[in-house]
Amino acid sequence: MTNLQAQRLSLAYDSQLIIEDLGLTIEAGKITALVGPNGCGKSTLLRGLSRLLKPRHGAITLDGQAIHQIPTKVLAKALGILPQSPQAPEGLTVYELVAQGRYPHQGFFKQWSADDERITQEALAYTNMLTYANRPLDTLSGGQRQRAWIAMALAQETGILLLDEPTTFLDLAYQVEVLDLLHDLNQQGRTIVMVLHDLNQACRYAHHLVAMRAGAIVTQGAPADIVTPETVEAVFGLTARIITDPITGTPMVVPIGRVHASQGAKVYANGHERVEA
Repeated sequence: MTNLQAQRLSLAYDSQLIIEDLGLTIEAGKITALVGPNGCGKSTLLRGLSRLLKPRHGAITLDGQAIHQIPTKVLAKALGILPQSPQAPEGLTVYELVAQGRYPHQGFFKQWSADDERITQEALAYTNMLTYANRPLDTLSGGQRQRAWIAMALAQETGILLLDEPTTFLDLAYQVEVLDLLHDLNQQGRTIVMVLHDLNQACRYAHHLVAMRAGAIVTQGAPADIVTPETVEAVFGLTARIITDPITGTPMVVPIGRVHASQGAKVYANGHERVEA
């Protein structure tokens, strides 16, 4: 499996420094979720990891080699990126979009092959998009469009998939559908890195959380190890109680706003607290 690392990384937009001297190792074969408040640098970090943003200082390496020194087509065979709200030309069909995932595998003289067609069809089938293959992308629902973009990334056949807020603007059912699909891809051996706003979904689906604030990593680790009332306060500036998710056994964050702050709480034997109704 490929090894993706950030070493003493600083990222900026023009003169505005967003991330400074950050170190991070992405665990191969795992799902990593980047979490934190708006503007904390999550998406900026993902753009750096995907080579969409050049480091001001430091380096991002893939198997020990700086990604900015790796030829574009070679990198595209190892690392796929699904940005927030991706755009496609008007009228592009789902099939045409997914087929673009085969571009890194096309040589100067190589034409569309039987393998390209097979892999494209398999990506469509895996994401349940075969019946929509001839539909223009802009006629689909948000969840269907997101599945189509994921299918394109599948056709690219990368070992690492980076996704910036893949559930944004989706209703709850589609959010779960997309996250279930990413879980299945991880079970096949893909390394997944995604920015998520919903901390409870991150706890459910990710093996490793990276909690950020003001361009720095506050803490990182398995959800059960780092999701505490103290962490939620430090990262989000929010008072919360942590209970056990009754479905997955992972931590569940129950926020406490000003309106409910006066309500009582009781302590479980494991030391976590639950707000009483």
